[in-house]
Amino acid sequence: MKQLLLICLVALIFSSCQQEKKIYKDEIYQKPEIDPAPELVALSPEESLSKIHLPDGFNIELVANEPMVSEPIALAWDGNGRMYVAQMNTYMQDADATDENEPWSRVMLLDDTDGDGVMDKSSVFIDSLVLPRIILPLDDRVIVGVTYDRNIYSYRDTDNDGVADEKILILEDPDRDNRNLEHQDANMIWGIDNWLYVSNDPFRYRFEDDRLIRDTLPEPMPGQYGLTQDEVGRLYFSRAGGEIPALGFQQNPAYGQLTLKNHWDESFIEPWPIVGNLDVQGGLNRVREADNTLNTFTAVSGQEVYLGDKMPGAYGDLFIPEPVGRLIRRAKVKHVDGKIILENPYDKAEFIASTDPLFRPVFTSTGPDGSLYIADMYRGIIQEGNWTGKGSYLREVVDEYGYARFFQRGRIYRVYHEEMTPGPKPQLLDKSAADLIQYLSHPNGWWRLNAQKLIILKKDMSVVDELESIVKGNEGFFRTFLNEDIDYGLERVHALWTLEGLHAESKELVLLAMKDADPRVRVAAVRIGERYLKENDPAMLAALISMESDEDAEVLQQVVLSARIHAEATKEMVTQIQNNHHNNELLAATTAENLNPSFSEIQMLKDKYKMMNGGSQIVAGYVIFKDFCSSCHGADGKGIDQLAPSLVGSPRVTGDPVTTIKILMNGLTGPVDGKEYNGPMAPAAQYDDTEIANVLSYIRGHLNDGGTVWRVTVGYVRDAYKDRKEYWTLKELEENPGLPAEKKSK
Repeated sequence: MKQLLLICLVALIFSSCQQEKKIYKDEIYQKPEIDPAPELVALSPEESLSKIHLPDGFNIELVANEPMVSEPIALAWDGNGRMYVAQMNTYMQDADATDENEPWSRVMLLDDTDGDGVMDKSSVFIDSLVLPRIILPLDDRVIVGVTYDRNIYSYRDTDNDGVADEKILILEDPDRDNRNLEHQDANMIWGIDNWLYVSNDPFRYRFEDDRLIRDTLPEPMPGQYGLTQDEVGRLYFSRAGGEIPALGFQQNPAYGQLTLKNHWDESFIEPWPIVGNLDVQGGLNRVREADNTLNTFTAVSGQEVYLGDKMPGAYGDLFIPEPVGRLIRRAKVKHVDGKIILENPYDKAEFIASTDPLFRPVFTSTGPDGSLYIADMYRGIIQEGNWTGKGSYLREVVDEYGYARFFQRGRIYRVYHEEMTPGPKPQLLDKSAADLIQYLSHPNGWWRLNAQKLIILKKDMSVVDELESIVKGNEGFFRTFLNEDIDYGLERVHALWTLEGLHAESKELVLLAMKDADPRVRVAAVRIGERYLKENDPAMLAALISMESDEDAEVLQQVVLSARIHAEATKEMVTQIQNNHHNNELLAATTAENLNPSFSEIQMLKDKYKMMNGGSQIVAGYVIFKDFCSSCHGADGKGIDQLAPSLVGSPRVTGDPVTTIKILMNGLTGPVDGKEYNGPMAPAAQYDDTEIANVLSYIRGHLNDGGTVWRVTVGYVRDAYKDRKEYWTLKELEENPGLPAEKKSK
């Protein structure tokens, strides 16, 4: 009888596991008629909310608004679900950025005391700051960084009055950051690998012994404002100035930058606003003539990989705010043979778009309740003052339409599916490390990562055995079947990284995890095993080499990346992976760098230019120069007699970059500085805009003392002369410098 009951129970459980998953409503909205020149009127929070369009099936709610919050730029929660809001209270209060650098900004602390999802309690957690740009809760401490100051502090409220009364320097760096505020470090996050990453400079950090320890990376971070990670810690940056909605996601920046072609189709970078506006830094070239809507991403910021559990079908999607477009792009993240490809799931539409021209979404984040949260600065001017000076295109627009009238407002929203209920408010700060372990398998990534972080900060070694048990896969039969929604592989990933954060990852456990059935676990184990590779451990090196036949491309990529620690000893293995997967774009690119004879020179360039804005372009340009240019111009760029002139010291190279872009696009014929060469210079138009910008950056920035060249500039030139078929001559270039008048940005 007992056996029969057991069989029936197992059959029932198995049957329930086979049920089809529910399909949730997710239908794009009917687009309203677009107003190409809307009147600027400050709407109430409720009125503005009604102007936001999102797919049928999703709810959007107000969580907080002015006067509780003002000029919100970033959100973060502590372990008890209290929300910290970084506010740039002095940002662009007029078109001249008057008093922008005064210490009048704040970090607010908001709380929802009755659990209805609306913040009903607030306090000024930190006052008198200069444009805060880093906010990262630890336990009861919060890391905060501000503009122009490279020092970083932790703050704590010791008497529970909602106001920080403890300030401790956790990273000392006396050098003032004098860059424009749009190009300084921001958005510090705690990575799943227990490194703290930022958006811009070539640094990452560990929080050890109540201090930040800085690690220098081979290249700068590629981002500007905005940084997020997926469930396994893959980082996603964005760069508004380069009009790039997402980048840096093909490999961890600890190994340098890797950019692959076609990581989205051409239409992906075209946004679809539902309101027209002319306040675009690129001028009229960046709006559609028919309705004045933004035609390319130009102000992307504050992106988030959604890891919550209240938006079915959206888990793992990338959400990208575009405040100039008054919209938020949703991107499906697809893994194709290890390569990440982004797609817009909607046809010429956006996940969120507003007809209110003052809607300025600048930041998104997965909340502890599983919702997607949005920070809306709700203002007129969004571009920083360097680009709104008198005489600029933007200043004309700002003055004509009165954008400068609207400031000192702000709204925070949350989005979730109408068939879901936002989750409960967490109470994690007072839980023991043992109690926190259960949340390493929570369906909401916010809980998983915060549980991991808090266990590490508690330094409680009594949980090591239980964490090791999880890594070994000791789930048990009934736990597995009764909890079919638990992602046990991801739980093992978090357990592994938690052990690493406690400095308790044994070599034996790492070797075991390198054989795990889940490729995500194997990737994590290989990365963690680098500690032993650096110690020249023969068993770890042998285990790494034995993984050359792994069937997962992302695992093989990590194997190749980690193999760089022992480049010579692993050369045969890397060559074998390259031969076995020569049609795999990701592995071809990754193995090629390991096997590149110029690997040492590339590393030298990376080290030399890692602190330079645009330095990564110079490094990337070196490879193109060596492959395409050096055979004629020489490895040193000083020319080869009868073949090609010197590029070093050339006034054309160091002058207006438009001239050299023209030459690369269409080639050059005729005498150069009075000397004839054997044949014309061939065009290089087959290279894309980024590649041309990179090689010119190398020629101008490394071989000469010129600056870098931006992809956008190359695009302008390509478009301006797209119908030209003839070679250029120097005489023609001198008579027609720059772009045609009708093609210049207005």
